[in-house]
Amino acid sequence: MSIVHDPEDLAGSPATRYARADRTFYGSAAWVAAFVVLAGFAPTYYLKAHFGTPPLPSGLVHLHGLLMTAWFALFVVQVRLVATRRIEWHRRLGVAGIVLAALLVLVGTLTAIAAAKAGRSPPGPPTLVFLAIPLGDMVVFPILFGLAIANRRRADYHKRFMLLASLSMLTAAIARYQVLQSGGLPLFFGALDLLLLTFIAIDTVQRRRLHPAFLAGFVLIVASQAARFLGAGTPQWIAFATWLTQ
Repeated sequence: MSIVHDPEDLAGSPATRYARADRTFYGSAAWVAAFVVLAGFAPTYYLKAHFGTPPLPSGLVHLHGLLMTAWFALFVVQVRLVATRRIEWHRRLGVAGIVLAALLVLVGTLTAIAAAKAGRSPPGPPTLVFLAIPLGDMVVFPILFGLAIANRRRADYHKRFMLLASLSMLTAAIARYQVLQSGGLPLFFGALDLLLLTFIAIDTVQRRRLHPAFLAGFVLIVASQAARFLGAGTPQWIAFATWLTQ
């Protein structure tokens, strides 16, 4: 995983202002994402001993939690390394980020399928219908991450795709907030979209233009949400989900 500043950020007075704004923007985004994950999963994972929640159903779920935690921790570290100009360390950790991303997608997919096989899903949607939600995340994340890696030499695209890749995985954490649970999936997706739009708007105001990476990434995320919401109950999806969980 790698996030670097634009070349224009490295020289001149306007560039200095951009660099300062970038440090604040990406640093804030990384910490907000980490906080959303920590607060969302505190009762059932991080502070489960304090809350007295049931034990995790399997070691696979625990591994998934560890990998997700590692990802957001690495995201914070990578942003900080760029902010302090330790670019060489940032690039070295980027190799570890690629490995971690691959493991996250693999384990996340296996965890979702295992949960469906065991009949575990949140209250409301049937298990096979709900399976579309986590599996959709495991499709969107690698696409955005792949775009970030493909654009690693185009820093302005790279860092925005990386930010969207990380934020796209927050739906599960958002769904754990009790204040939102009565609203169901539309509210979970809506809360994520509002968070995305907030960061996109801040960046657009700072740069005085909407960056194409943010536009393309946001459209991809919203389109995936609509596809899952509309397609999860179709006979075609149910047949596919049944095949996956046999």
